[in-house]
Amino acid sequence: MNKPKIAVDLILNKIAESTEKVKVRAQKASEVLLSSLETDLAVTPHEIVYQEDRVSLKYYKPEKVKHKFPLLLVYALINRETMLDLQPGRSVVETFLKNGIEVYMVDWGYPTRKDQFVTIDDHVNGYMDNIVDFIRKKHDIPHVNLMGICMGGAFSVMYSALHPEKIKNLVTTVTPTNFDTDTGLLHIWMKNTQAFMMGESYGNMPGDLMNLGFLLLNPARLIIDKYVGFFENIDNKDFVENFVRMEKWIFDSPDIPAATFKQFIEDCYQKNLLIQSKMELGGKRVDLKNITMPLLNFYGKFDHLVPPEACELLTKHVGSKDTEDICLNTGHIGIYVSSKCQELFAPKVAAWLKERESDEKKAKPDPAKKKVLGKKKANINKTSGLVKNTLSKSSSNKKISAKTVK
Repeated sequence: MNKPKIAVDLILNKIAESTEKVKVRAQKASEVLLSSLETDLAVTPHEIVYQEDRVSLKYYKPEKVKHKFPLLLVYALINRETMLDLQPGRSVVETFLKNGIEVYMVDWGYPTRKDQFVTIDDHVNGYMDNIVDFIRKKHDIPHVNLMGICMGGAFSVMYSALHPEKIKNLVTTVTPTNFDTDTGLLHIWMKNTQAFMMGESYGNMPGDLMNLGFLLLNPARLIIDKYVGFFENIDNKDFVENFVRMEKWIFDSPDIPAATFKQFIEDCYQKNLLIQSKMELGGKRVDLKNITMPLLNFYGKFDHLVPPEACELLTKHVGSKDTEDICLNTGHIGIYVSSKCQELFAPKVAAWLKERESDEKKAKPDPAKKKVLGKKKANINKTSGLVKNTLSKSSSNKKISAKTVK
């Protein structure tokens, strides 16, 4: 029996319809791309209140202060802190301000060749400690709230272990502390990276090279699918503006000081010293048992850079009796920019901090607060949706119902 033939005119009609749709879409796309696009990042008003070398401190003041202690945000050295203030309506900083929290955010700047010998110790016991003391002195308070993101979260863990008396509450987000995992290519690659050769070859670890490596972790999704999606939505102005903002952030990649990169790879990824409390900074052991302040630990279920296995052990190794783990149905960046983050992540942090504010009176400046800022300087001249909420150690914690972050 012969198969029925498809009429030629039917095929031609389909081609004509498709061609017309493409023409209409192309016209709309040209209008969008030639229009005035709003693609600026980090537009929330702030002022620079502290500067040391390449590092500066941004201060964001809410209309009405409702929290006793300000919150210091420490981002990673990789990419920029502008991710936390991506755009109005999708800004972690904006949500904190709406909740009455005074926000300080570290801007690590752009390292140059003179910074190649700056170590983790210089970042943690130098820049971070000076910034914390600046905030304590400005507000006449004994301690501050600290929130760290990714590598900045690891720095915050180190700082809290070395200076526990200066931290009121600690929040860590997508923070690697246990590097003994083969989940994800990044951990496998880093375990076999000869970090010292990077410094010898480049001076600092190039941010563009790091970016290329991240893209190659999942090239089908991060290179092909992403741009296919862009062209499929090129006639949607809101989509295009959001896409361009993300591209600006992704490719704004400062270099990493060579000495810091080398130490982080060798001590953390290859020796896994941090979670074992065997890491040393400035001649002192980073003992996680010294972290006795309340700890809130966020991570992403689908994070291909810092998988849950790299984050979830932290609360089991600290000395605090008030800890909480929250795993979100999202990836590495979705925690901060997804449509659900304003409903789940930042409001949860604000409420958690508020619950832990005590009625303590203002403390008088202690001797540590009177030290000269900058005393510990970075030595640059050296030659060498809630899917899981584990029970807190505190019996007062409640379980959180499962939600999904898209």
